[in-house]
Amino acid sequence: MSPLFKLLEAGMELLVPLVVAKVIDVGIANADKSYILHAFLLLAAFAAFGLAFAIAAQYFAAKAAAGTGAELRRRLFCKMQSFSFTRIDELGTSSMLTRMTSDVDRVQYGVNMMLRLLLRSPIVVFGATALAFVVDAKTACIFVALIPLLAIVIYAVMAACVPKYRAVQEELDGVYLSTRENLTGNRVIRAFRLEEKETAAFSKKSDKLRCTQEKVGRIAAITAPLTFILVNVAVIILIYVGAIRVGHGTLGQGEVVALYGYLSLILVELVKLANLIVTLAKTVSCMKRVGAVLEAEGEEECTKEGEVGEEEDAPAFSFQSVSFTYAGGGAPALKEISFEARRGETVGILGGTGSGKSTLVRLLPRFYEAEEGQVLVGGRDVKAIPASALRARIGYVPQKCVLFRGSIEENLRWGKEDATEEELLEAVRIAQAEDVLEAKGGLSAEIEQEGRNLSGGQRQRLTIARALLRKPDILILDDSASALDFGTEARLRAALSSLHTTTVLVSQRVASVMHADRIILLDEGRIADMGTHEELLARSALYQEIYSSQTEVRA
Repeated sequence: MSPLFKLLEAGMELLVPLVVAKVIDVGIANADKSYILHAFLLLAAFAAFGLAFAIAAQYFAAKAAAGTGAELRRRLFCKMQSFSFTRIDELGTSSMLTRMTSDVDRVQYGVNMMLRLLLRSPIVVFGATALAFVVDAKTACIFVALIPLLAIVIYAVMAACVPKYRAVQEELDGVYLSTRENLTGNRVIRAFRLEEKETAAFSKKSDKLRCTQEKVGRIAAITAPLTFILVNVAVIILIYVGAIRVGHGTLGQGEVVALYGYLSLILVELVKLANLIVTLAKTVSCMKRVGAVLEAEGEEECTKEGEVGEEEDAPAFSFQSVSFTYAGGGAPALKEISFEARRGETVGILGGTGSGKSTLVRLLPRFYEAEEGQVLVGGRDVKAIPASALRARIGYVPQKCVLFRGSIEENLRWGKEDATEEELLEAVRIAQAEDVLEAKGGLSAEIEQEGRNLSGGQRQRLTIARALLRKPDILILDDSASALDFGTEARLRAALSSLHTTTVLVSQRVASVMHADRIILLDEGRIADMGTHEELLARSALYQEIYSSQTEVRA
């Protein structure tokens, strides 16, 4: 609808020079006041209709652009929800934020401008040229020579600008990343008194972005001057040729004014078109970045329902010669991992920093996929199980406790949306978080963004309660009790042992896993040994070293 109304508006404008020519050559030349009055009323009608058409076009263009922006954001968000951890690592959080905000805003603006001008400007330019031939064919040849030259200028500028606008958006990603890191790590920066260093680093990135913007801005800026030069040269030639033809009596004064009017219309529209081309160059660059996300492959089955379909006598889960390497990670994070866990068993995963503990447990809910070997849950390869069905049976508590703004109850219901109050309180009790409810004022107590108004231990216990609420078959605690004191951790272990759940405890502390039915000792991505605490203490030098370093040994 917007281009349609813009065309009607353009039609009103194109008729004006013809009426003005008749006013000069007929009305003024013959001193016909009645003719002049009727022409004035006709011009007023053109203006009124043109205004109405312009307002309608603006309305529909704004509506379409806003709808495009909303739909793109929705599709981007849905696509991001389907991404695997690997894909998220590849794209980067700051880059996805830039594409969701800055890039979509630019696309939305480009759609608005395109609907308003992309069809209107060429129609006015070619319509004015055609009507110039109606007025006087010989003089109108000036228009024919002008338009190709202008087209060459606009095309050359666009060809030079598009790749540079892509570079601008990539530089903007870096600025967003720096800003995000500084906002989230503000306390650390202040603690080490590195404000000046970070400010200097940010200024360097910002200056680099500015320089890139200036380079592309210089190229885009020459469009209007070149357009004005070409059109003004055409105006000079038009007036010169028109004056000669008026002197010879082959062209009327009003017709010269009409031709000048059409040339002015062409000038205005070509300047608009040149600016539109620059805008569209930015839009195309941003659209390609948005399209790269939309076209990226996600975990299609992560939103599909399905059943796990396990074998009755199979272990709760097992790893069979599993190896895994992060994208761009170089050396493998896990190498030839093989072990199994029986139903209801508690398995401890122990090892130093970088030994592969977190990577190992992330393969169970298939956040990452094993490159070699198989990860089985209930006797079935996790790759053959719909992700939603697989993760519905696994309670996962990551190292970094994530809570969302809202009440404690709303956060807990992420585990089970239709949970009763009794179920909520039972999960809180098992997670040893009853004192958190007492301190904060119950389930309705508000949690700030990222749980800022809670201590580390309180956040950990609430995230454990959230995982317990779904009554998972497999519970993974990825070093998620590190902020708890030994007494609270002991009570948590005792409460978990009463559940009929296969529990995986990941920790660097021997005390956290020593009561497990089996301990998997990792070292540089390999299984160094496995067994009970007593067995490992008796035979494993590495386990002995870790144990002795964490306990007081007195002669």
